[in-house]
Amino acid sequence: MTCPDGVAFAGLLEDSAEDLYDNAPCGYVSTLLDGTIAKINATLLAWLGYESADVVDRRRFPDLLTAGGRMYYETHFAPLLHMQGELGGVALEMKTASGTRLPVLLTSTVKAGPGGEAQLIRTTVFDAGDRRAYEEELLRARQQAERERDRAQQLARTLQQTLLPPALPEVPGVQVDAGYHPASLDQVGGDFYDLFPLTGDTWGFFLGDVSGKGVDAAVVTSLVRYTLRAAAVHEADPVSVLKHLNTVLNYTNPRLCTVIYGRIQPTDDGAVVTLANGGHTPPLLIRGDGTSELVRMPGGQLVGVLPNARFTTAEVRLGPGDTLLLYTDGLTEARIEGDTRYSEEALLDDLGGMAPATASTVIAAATRLLTEFGDGVEDDTALLALSVPASGSGADRAG
Repeated sequence: MTCPDGVAFAGLLEDSAEDLYDNAPCGYVSTLLDGTIAKINATLLAWLGYESADVVDRRRFPDLLTAGGRMYYETHFAPLLHMQGELGGVALEMKTASGTRLPVLLTSTVKAGPGGEAQLIRTTVFDAGDRRAYEEELLRARQQAERERDRAQQLARTLQQTLLPPALPEVPGVQVDAGYHPASLDQVGGDFYDLFPLTGDTWGFFLGDVSGKGVDAAVVTSLVRYTLRAAAVHEADPVSVLKHLNTVLNYTNPRLCTVIYGRIQPTDDGAVVTLANGGHTPPLLIRGDGTSELVRMPGGQLVGVLPNARFTTAEVRLGPGDTLLLYTDGLTEARIEGDTRYSEEALLDDLGGMAPATASTVIAAATRLLTEFGDGVEDDTALLALSVPASGSGADRAG
């Protein structure tokens, strides 16, 4: 084979073994067993800024390392090399003639004589400067990404907190508790809940889920919360409150949401809860006598989709030991195994046997379920529970 200029290709490969050693793309150094340098190639000398006469038979290999590198070499590298006969991929720093540091990777082998006795140590030195710079750049990028993530998470937490009540008011004779389980620390969810006084003996509450995530969903969630609160003051009928919200969403924002709005009025022996459902998951009712059921309100349509959406109602009477749990579908649509999702019926089976329960124990149990599902929880979950203390418990409120 010939090159275009007629020079035999084979002739280009006729470098002497000494030239290949001296001008290799990596450093070579051979030392006696005590570390005294016996031979060193031109490549490594050029990297370090020395002449051969400066180091051969005059310096030990550890003398070319930084103080920390020399200590590691003497205490770890050399003993391991003596025991194993070879050692590779060790990162150290060498000290140049000008005093600068050169990051390197060392691979060493022990040359044995005919009788198996150790004679020399041969070391290959790779310049790791570019690799070190690349690793440091990766580290800086990672640290920057972590700082950005921390800021995003802090913003998400702060924004989420503005969409949830800081505390729930006390309702005489009724225990109330709530919880919020985020599926992601980086994004704001659209799940929400609230409880607030209306007249002297009536409280309003709601729980729901705006479609989507992020700032846009948070804006709509804020609009929904304030619209529901404002409408609740002027509308005694829960269905009328949802109709007012539906009108606002139809005219101001294309996003839809599911929501349950209700009113609770304490009585001498418990409380009366009136509910209106806008396409939301059915609440779970746990009776003090050990029975339980899903309060289904079929026919309730999503809010914000149709101009004249239809909403359905139900009335629930809570007696001593009864608890009503409202939740968003982040709980019931969590993946529990493969493509299998949790369900409303599974929730009924898992929590229905807690009677007599309290708002706080039911919220704690639902939160444990979400924690156990781990990465299977793909959406945020809001929880709100109302209960009437069992006779003689004396509890008015927990959490």
